[in-house]
Amino acid sequence: MKILTLRKQEQEMQSSALRKLLASNMALVPAPGYQPEYNPPIPYTTLIAGGLRQGMAVCIQALTNSKSNRFTVNFATGDDEGSDIALHMNARYDGRDRVVFNSRQGGTWGDEELKKEMPFKVGKPFVILFEITRNNYLVSASGERFYEFAHRIPLENVLWLQVTGDVEVQSLNILGCGPGVKGTLVLSALQTQLLPMMGPAALNPTVPFKAAIRGGMVPRRSAVIKGLVKSNAKSFAINFKVGYSNEIAFHLNPRLNKSTVVRNSFVNGVWGEEEKDLAKNPFKHGEFFEISVRAGEKHFKVFINGCHSFNYANRMPNLQQVDCLEVEGDVKLIFVFI
Repeated sequence: MKILTLRKQEQEMQSSALRKLLASNMALVPAPGYQPEYNPPIPYTTLIAGGLRQGMAVCIQALTNSKSNRFTVNFATGDDEGSDIALHMNARYDGRDRVVFNSRQGGTWGDEELKKEMPFKVGKPFVILFEITRNNYLVSASGERFYEFAHRIPLENVLWLQVTGDVEVQSLNILGCGPGVKGTLVLSALQTQLLPMMGPAALNPTVPFKAAIRGGMVPRRSAVIKGLVKSNAKSFAINFKVGYSNEIAFHLNPRLNKSTVVRNSFVNGVWGEEEKDLAKNPFKHGEFFEISVRAGEKHFKVFINGCHSFNYANRMPNLQQVDCLEVEGDVKLIFVFI
């Protein structure tokens, strides 16, 4: 009995230490269900945690240059060159700019499907969004529907994601992934301290946007917002609100016309004191952004484009009441994932 008590105390001490480390950690620790990567080397191959399945999405922000010839995104069954490929997307820049879709089984390529358009413009960042549905891969380019590719290989066989060719990947996000049941990818000790993303992600949603936060924005819960600042943007706002009272626990308001990022709260019918201090304004006209917000006991921790940007002290005692997320203003949304 004494040994069991000591073991329990040891486990509680380890858990407490992990929570403290999580609170102080300046690196982005993704919540279970969210698998991001920033500026990976190309060629890049990653295991999809838990394997691919309906309801998931993959978002790739990338850039090509004037010397680019082609680049490829593969959803594959393995990580070696001879593995089957469920979806092969190949963007070709050769004077007849086009995007080719195909699959490969048993070493044999299937029938090509050709899209004679090139939405991935040279020298300009773009976003490719793959939505995984029951019947197909729905492909969007910077928020606009681009192509549908029907499944030729069962989803449960797809375990790997590959990016190769003449492309610079700025960020890659796998949304709605599971624990590392298939393959060997498992959660880190820090990740096990976080609440899993609830999902599914809202993809290419319209603005103004509103979503419920089931159970409230309680400590260890995360929300991720990816979007594009409009070229003529003046400002936009992200609000974590109490739905029944419209109080705002955390108001994040980038003001492009004043080059500031305002943080505030609206409690008991009154706006509080604005916070504006920020070493660098990460929001630019016509550029993509990614905001990760994690709630804590004492503050919201905010990461922008994968880097810790600032903390915002809690001004409301009961975060469970914060059950609504809103986005409004001069922004185009790519996805919102809670």
